[in-house]
Amino acid sequence: MPRLTKKDFLRFWKPFRIVAGFALLGVAIWVLTGKSSELAGAGAFLSQIRWEWIVLASVAEFGSYLGITFMERTLLGAGDVRARLSRLTAIAFSGSAIQSALPVGAAFAGVYEFRQFQLLGADEVLAGWVVIAVGAVAFATLAALAGVGLALAATLGSTFDLVYAIVGVLFIALLAVLTWANRSTGYRLALRATATLEKALKRSPGQLSGPLGKGVQRMRSVAPTRFEWAQAVLAGTCSWLSDCSCLAFAFIAVGAGVPWAGLLLAYCGGQLAVNLPITPGGLGVVEGSLTVALVAFGGGEAPTVAAVLLYRLISFWVPLPIGGACYLGLFRARRKAVRRSEQEGEATGRAPWPGAGRARPALDPAAPPALDGAAGHAEQTKAVAEGTEGGI
Repeated sequence: MPRLTKKDFLRFWKPFRIVAGFALLGVAIWVLTGKSSELAGAGAFLSQIRWEWIVLASVAEFGSYLGITFMERTLLGAGDVRARLSRLTAIAFSGSAIQSALPVGAAFAGVYEFRQFQLLGADEVLAGWVVIAVGAVAFATLAALAGVGLALAATLGSTFDLVYAIVGVLFIALLAVLTWANRSTGYRLALRATATLEKALKRSPGQLSGPLGKGVQRMRSVAPTRFEWAQAVLAGTCSWLSDCSCLAFAFIAVGAGVPWAGLLLAYCGGQLAVNLPITPGGLGVVEGSLTVALVAFGGGEAPTVAAVLLYRLISFWVPLPIGGACYLGLFRARRKAVRRSEQEGEATGRAPWPGAGRARPALDPAAPPALDGAAGHAEQTKAVAEGTEGGI
């Protein structure tokens, strides 16, 4: 049987992607056609928008990005990396745009943010740790808010069959917190397992466990304090609540009553649907889940559809071009910093990066050739970061 190569896969994948895209478009048109009456009613509400509430919804949505920014700044600060708020905000918008525009966008956004944190001066361990920690804090705070929303909705005698899902999410979040609290035991078990693997593979002692031990030591040195954890959790909670406030303001903007008792639970359910790798940014999934849940909690069909569409316009579609502009701005600023460092290297007669004449490393450094190893990496990322800070 002939082996399927990567080239063969790409040859079949491209036409499949086009056909699948048109199929999804056809399904969307069919669904919208079946909901023409609801959309017509929603159009009546959208035609009488109160613009002052649109402004408040936009401010609330920007506040959700600031929450992410403060969370990243706190966790980076635990590793002694300082960054400007404006630059981290640009990174937050860029990462959000990548996550919303691409299938499985969370993975691509994580890689992008990892590279950006390295350019700010973080080493690989710190950059990877911040990406993981931000995601973990965001998930834990969303789970906690979902629990609060479940309790509020239970007072109405209706939870829209979300009890088991929310309890499962809370259990996973609690398990993650307990795992972190007992991380020292996990470190020891990982080191022992690696040492055993070395013996089984007949590797020299320390060949595998040595780098792992250094990584563990670095993890311990960048671990946030309790106060820093509290700051990160508060920032993550404020980020979700600001985004939920945007949804509430959207209801008021279209002149509809807000179903307060079920709003938080429906919102958290919609945000959990964003992480399902069905469509980029949960497009279609979030709108459907939010609308169905909010109608079940007492919202009228037409005003709820109008409010959800307005909310998604502000929280999903408007940030896309903003994130794209931030991405291009960060890219251009980095290119300028690298070009300036190369010109300075040529003027002083030194190579602009270590090992000139060989393949350029992953980062675009500006350190002299005498710097190697960890010290060289730190100087390189610091130089590029300082040059990029001047751009954004």
